[in-house]
Amino acid sequence: MAAPVTPPRGMRDFLPSEKAKRDAVLGKIRSVYRRFGFDEIETPVVEDAKRLHSGLGGDNEKLAYAVMRRGLDVADLHAASTPLDLADLGLRFDLTVPLARFFASHRGQLPTVFRSIQIAPVWRAERPQKGRFRQFVQCDIDILGEAGPIAEIELIQATAAAIDALGVRDTVIRINDRRVLTSLLASWNVPATAADAALIVIDKLDKIGPSGVAAELVELPGFSGWSSADLAATLEALAAADWESAREASWIDRAAFSDLEAIRASLPDLPIRFDPTLVRGMGYYTGTIFELAHPDLAYSLGGGGRYDGMIGRFLGVDVPAVGFSLGFERIVDLVELDHEADADAVVLLYDNDVDARDLARIKQSLVREHRRVRLERRAKNAKNQRAALAEQGFRQVGVVTAETADGPIEFRPLS
Repeated sequence: MAAPVTPPRGMRDFLPSEKAKRDAVLGKIRSVYRRFGFDEIETPVVEDAKRLHSGLGGDNEKLAYAVMRRGLDVADLHAASTPLDLADLGLRFDLTVPLARFFASHRGQLPTVFRSIQIAPVWRAERPQKGRFRQFVQCDIDILGEAGPIAEIELIQATAAAIDALGVRDTVIRINDRRVLTSLLASWNVPATAADAALIVIDKLDKIGPSGVAAELVELPGFSGWSSADLAATLEALAAADWESAREASWIDRAAFSDLEAIRASLPDLPIRFDPTLVRGMGYYTGTIFELAHPDLAYSLGGGGRYDGMIGRFLGVDVPAVGFSLGFERIVDLVELDHEADADAVVLLYDNDVDARDLARIKQSLVREHRRVRLERRAKNAKNQRAALAEQGFRQVGVVTAETADGPIEFRPLS
């Protein structure tokens, strides 16, 4: 017996019904984003390998798929000191680095403040597991050129509206600022040289809890004055912090917290929770960071933040930038959509003795009427056949026999 033929690990096929649902969800997201004034762009699936490995992508760079140069020979293999020496291109691991390159390439053709939509697949050499795939779709909106908190406000508004349009309820926006994290570490007397390592550990709080994070932190340089128990208690208190308690905290960065409060005040109808332990793993964030959380899920449904330093790496001139990415693969599993049948979709059931020329003529005439038409041979089990067609979104059926092929086709409901 032949072995099953499956896609590569971490990648998936989608049946027509699954693809239809994904397209419907994406359509709702696109529609909302466009109403909020964002414009969709498209970039290549590959970028220059040096650009993808320039330090902008954090740990994701380690997961990037490299594309080997054409025309390599044995001498090239022996001369290479690392595998990347053999690559000139790579599959994009996110949409932010390509956007930064895109803006640098086309800045003269874009508005001073550019609101971008990118909805496209990305690739990472992840270890496949539940909720983690090697190919997946990202839904990004970004605002480039706006330094004030109005950019964050617009992004959160649009994201919340998109989630609401999909019927996903009870989500919460967790918000923080990298400047708040910097001031927090400074209050712990953590040297700047250990700050990045400390943030990587704190970012594990949702996974390993305060005790687990504290145990790792005390092993880092700069935590010699802390006991694991004291640090765990401090982390528990921080995780329970709210707007009022943070406002009185001695360690808070006042300017950053003021910006966060301005965002909150501008969105009074949205549940926005201040979380001083929120890190977001990408090292390119420079200011506000946020995540979309759901009380019933252990993982976020999206996130983003401000990355003011990235575009300057390509352009030579700093451009403020902030973005919000929805975790589409996680969201699409939560969404329940009624199967939206196409009112103009019909099925022509035909007998074996019907001339193919008649079928072609009838179908063509219906297509010209802007109908979606399926030709299907009439099965012996009519009940099962009709049920399957109804499940696929068809609502009307017409029967073509050799005797009726020349006349008008009568359509009836499938149910």
